[in-house]
Amino acid sequence: MSEAVEEVRQALAQFQEYYTRRDAAQLEAFLQMLADEDLEVIGTNASTPGQDEWHLGKTSAREIFLGDWEGWGDVRLDVAGARIRANGETAWLSCAGTVQMRIEAEKNFADYLAFAQRYMETPGLSAEEKLLYILRGGNNTLYELRRGENFIWPLRFTAVLTRASSGSWTFQHMQFAFPTAYFPDVRVIPGV
Repeated sequence: MSEAVEEVRQALAQFQEYYTRRDAAQLEAFLQMLADEDLEVIGTNASTPGQDEWHLGKTSAREIFLGDWEGWGDVRLDVAGARIRANGETAWLSCAGTVQMRIEAEKNFADYLAFAQRYMETPGLSAEEKLLYILRGGNNTLYELRRGENFIWPLRFTAVLTRASSGSWTFQHMQFAFPTAYFPDVRVIPGV
């Protein structure tokens, strides 16, 4: 194994350590692991560059990490099994992982009903569109919570790192992704 690959694996292990601690007081130290210029972070809820969870730049990206640490669940990346390649001052990696969290059924039911009430007030949608969307989410909520309150989702993590002038490796680009077995949640419908 090359020295660069081992250094990148250590950077990934440090990244994992920050995610394990989930300490908002350490956010600024964590951000030092990220490139200063042209940073791109793509979360699981991303579909358009610069919107939602597709962050362009360190200032924008800080919100996804803080959000992850405060409410996403326990992220565990397979650091030892990560596939890492390096060529000069650039390295790329891919690894599997999981996100685990406990979602209490009664609280989730109440939260979903509150969401449905707010959604009913969404302007510009027909009654049928509102009903179908609420039913789809309600069925999914019932189905998933019948399977238990402990959720473990498989996760894919990919990243590109570059060697900084200091010699350390910094994350230049990263993407978090969930595998999809059924229809994707987001759909583009031409003309709509």
